[in-house]
Amino acid sequence: MPHDFIGWVHTIFAVIALITGSMILAKTKGTSLHKKTGRIYGISMLVVCTTSFMIYRVHGTFGILHFFAIISTVTLILGMLPMYVKGYKNPISAHLSWMYWSVIGLYCAFAAEIFTRLPIILNIDNSYGIFYAFVGLSAGLVGFIGSHFFKKKQKIWEEKFAA
Repeated sequence: MPHDFIGWVHTIFAVIALITGSMILAKTKGTSLHKKTGRIYGISMLVVCTTSFMIYRVHGTFGILHFFAIISTVTLILGMLPMYVKGYKNPISAHLSWMYWSVIGLYCAFAAEIFTRLPIILNIDNSYGIFYAFVGLSAGLVGFIGSHFFKKKQKIWEEKFAA
């Protein structure tokens, strides 16, 4: 549960990003709805990434979760650049690939957030070892499943959008 204003902003925009990111994965690409939803997703993720660097509840310093926030920010930027900067060999395929990973990364973060609450719910001593085990296992599992679907989609995109 968020503890302050920044936490609430982070949470609200993360939920918006989860909803819009899921819509984008499920719906037809390139439509007007896709573009509008994508802009909402992109702005929401920029807010989520920015606020993530303002949250220091685990250790009070820059930590592993901030490292993943950097990866998330880079993935988002690399996903958007092919749509706004000319010169990419396969801009649509690059956009689809990086944005897919942006959403999968968001799913990983969501799973980690949910599963790190389990020790509290189950009344288990919430040491940092358990915390990081739940973060690693939950995010790793979601990332593994996401990579399976990505490999299928990537082949389709490369055939469909080859230069």
